[in-house]
Amino acid sequence: MKIRLDGTRPEITYSMFRLREIFTVTSVSRAYPNRHRPRQYHIYVNIVPRETDHSR
Repeated sequence: MKIRLDGTRPEITYSMFRLREIFTVTSVSRAYPNRHRPRQYHIYVNIVPRETDHSR
């Protein structure tokens, strides 16, 4: 699944931290500046569901 994250650098960093707790992140794009919002960026993140242990 591809996700676009928009926000300031700290917001994107926090979002990436939270995403990695739940999903496996397979790739992350560079940060692109938002044209109409100064100091805001967007990145594209590819994720897959994390493997679960069903034997518990």
